[in-house]
Amino acid sequence: MGSTPSVKRNVMASWFAHGVTIVIGFFLMPYIVRVLGDQAYGRWVFINSMASYAGLLYFGFGDTISRYVAKYQAAREYQRLNEVVSLVLAIYLLMGGVAVVIGCGLCAAAPWLTTWEGGELLEIRLTILVLTFNVAVGLAGSVFGGVLMGLRRFDVERTISFSTDIVRLALVLLFLQREWGILTIALIYSGITIVENVAYMVLAFRFLPELSVKRSHLSWTTFQECFSFSSMAFINAIGYQMTNATDSVVIGIAMGTDKIVPYYIALRLTQFIRQPIDRMLKAFGMVLLLTTGMFVGAWFFGGAVIEAWMGEGYDQSHHILMLLLAAQIAALPCGVLRAFLFGLGKVRMPAVLYLLEAVCNLVTSIVLVQFWGIVGVAWGTLIPTIAIELGIMLPLALQALGLNYRRLWNEAVAPQLLPIAALAVYSWCIAHQSWELQGWPLLIGVTLGGGAVLGATWLITGRGMQMRAAT
Repeated sequence: MGSTPSVKRNVMASWFAHGVTIVIGFFLMPYIVRVLGDQAYGRWVFINSMASYAGLLYFGFGDTISRYVAKYQAAREYQRLNEVVSLVLAIYLLMGGVAVVIGCGLCAAAPWLTTWEGGELLEIRLTILVLTFNVAVGLAGSVFGGVLMGLRRFDVERTISFSTDIVRLALVLLFLQREWGILTIALIYSGITIVENVAYMVLAFRFLPELSVKRSHLSWTTFQECFSFSSMAFINAIGYQMTNATDSVVIGIAMGTDKIVPYYIALRLTQFIRQPIDRMLKAFGMVLLLTTGMFVGAWFFGGAVIEAWMGEGYDQSHHILMLLLAAQIAALPCGVLRAFLFGLGKVRMPAVLYLLEAVCNLVTSIVLVQFWGIVGVAWGTLIPTIAIELGIMLPLALQALGLNYRRLWNEAVAPQLLPIAALAVYSWCIAHQSWELQGWPLLIGVTLGGGAVLGATWLITGRGMQMRAAT
């Protein structure tokens, strides 16, 4: 078996690959929108949002693989390890077949989903079939990716991810055209998925020679053991999927796929902001500082960033961006508490609440889109997030963790107020200058300046609090 790499190497590989993914996604999206146009890109987002529900077919077993591989590999119980891997692979092969059946059903139902017809309808149907195949391959291949994660070979997994991201970027730049554009993207993504998952499989067997996948390894006892862990993860996955894919589907059905793009621009910016913060869940206060700082910056300069990123004509995206970021101010800090609860094994309450939030998101979005259009969908995300995360999740989590509001305020919230106020003053002063904020160089300079103000004030405030505590 290959030696386990150092923690430093794993962390560096993970952050590097993650950073490359964000950069590629940030600059590739406006290119694709310009080539395809809003209408075709809206169709792509709509179909992708529907396809992403296939993530529910993982049934929460994704975390099960890495957890039990790590456990049984450390104990050298390779028979038990092989039983888990064989079981999950069998389940995912079955779910791949289910995905194919569902995909064929969507192909047949495509004319009734929205106003597609003629050559456009044919392209949609072919795209659905290709993405269905992509889902089936991804399900089976994810088992071996989970093995690599369980072996703590994050460096290998991230290297594969980084390499395929670069190849995907090159293929899109080479072959994407307006005609049959979304089918081209689907074929590129599916081809990359095949290569990626074959690499996972080959390397999993290489780094774990004891790995064996056989029908004889399947057992009911192993299923019960795995299901006891995966069931709550599955409920959490349902909530996550409904929260992240519902809005685009609601807009596509209620208003047409071309209306998705302004909303999706704001959503993607929110995701780009959230992803690195998700990976820095060190403290409630730090996450609150970062999310609120992003909100302040977006309030003053979000419109200029969207125009520089996507071009003119997406003024509504700024309004939506502010609503989605406001939701993140509540969701991400509470996510820290949720992570602690999961770490303590208290998974039922946060998972059920996340599912409740997702259902409320869906219902509220469907109602409000009728009155306020795509802005109503953003409100449909904000309202349940504030109500569930702050009204229910926060007090229950504090009680479960043995914390109180006074301590939360003094140690997590209050220290962030002065840095955020300093950033707001800086942003207001810059926004009211006579010169216009246009172009990336100027926007990057303003962003670096804001980060310096926020960071310096935070350091000074933190040092002052430490000195007062010491005396």
